[in-house]
Amino acid sequence: MKKIVLIEDNKDMRENIAEILELSNYKVFPAPNGKKGVELVQKEKPDLIICDIMMPVLDGYGVLHILSKSEDTASIPFIFLTAKAERSELRKGMEMGADDYVTKPFDDIELLNAIESRLRKAEAMKKAAAATIDNLMQNFSGADAMKQLTESDEQLQIKKKETIYKEGAYPRGVYFVKEGKIKTFKKHEIGKEFITGLHSAGEFFGYTSLLEGVKYTDTAEALENSIITFIPQDVFFDLLYKNADIAKSFIQILSGNLTEQEERLMNLAYSSVRKRLSDTLVNLYEKHSADKNHTLTFSREDLANIAGTAIETTIRTLSDFKSEGLIEIKGTAIQVIKLDKLKAMRN
Repeated sequence: MKKIVLIEDNKDMRENIAEILELSNYKVFPAPNGKKGVELVQKEKPDLIICDIMMPVLDGYGVLHILSKSEDTASIPFIFLTAKAERSELRKGMEMGADDYVTKPFDDIELLNAIESRLRKAEAMKKAAAATIDNLMQNFSGADAMKQLTESDEQLQIKKKETIYKEGAYPRGVYFVKEGKIKTFKKHEIGKEFITGLHSAGEFFGYTSLLEGVKYTDTAEALENSIITFIPQDVFFDLLYKNADIAKSFIQILSGNLTEQEERLMNLAYSSVRKRLSDTLVNLYEKHSADKNHTLTFSREDLANIAGTAIETTIRTLSDFKSEGLIEIKGTAIQVIKLDKLKAMRN
């Protein structure tokens, strides 16, 4: 029998939901507030949590925050109950790691469908994770294990400009790009973006915050239609701790990223706009899959955010590069004509 912790401060609502769940063959542990709910979850380790948002003592956001910090409870499916008036606030909960929500008032079928859907997904991911770990630990090492890891678990179809995770949310796993391009960025209070990373096919992202045990420090968004693999945190950490070759691979990735970021910060601090933009074009050309016609398909806004300059300045500088015969511009595409001269650009 599946166990559910139900956290709801309204007595009538709590008793009504508990009755529905018990009639559907779930074992229910009701809690009248967030503090009691957290204690119940930590004690019972339920299969799913249903939690109201607005409650005394500790609200739903606080409950989710506490439970997501513990390895024992972070992966338990979490469903918010929310009144219609609170729907604008719901994004906050989803970004923190909630799996689903049900809007009050709701009917029995709506609630039960949401529960069954989350339990099925959790069970499937648990089985996939166990199979992945066993397979990798018994049959693979080094590069083979890394390859097998990236071909396992949940593959997601991501549309252009779709957000994968947001700054301030808690990480629940690691992502790997199978196809497409992903950008990570921080947004200044005035609304301007600073791109912190670009990730193409064959690259991991979202692992730094997971390794540090902190919230995401940036946001990830698809630059084009992409396919990514999601690797749950328990699978990732189990392999990292037990497979020295995979641990070594991630140390090398982190070291390379640190060196790249140091060079980029140096360029932002001391290089001219022309030098920064030429270095950006060279880096994108060499690392992020320019096509057979040597064409880059990054927007002017993204180029400006990578180079750390204004869009207008980027457009003007690109026009200068075109007049000098270094690039060709066709609509939004930029074709690299003279890579060697871009590399040799003086400060």
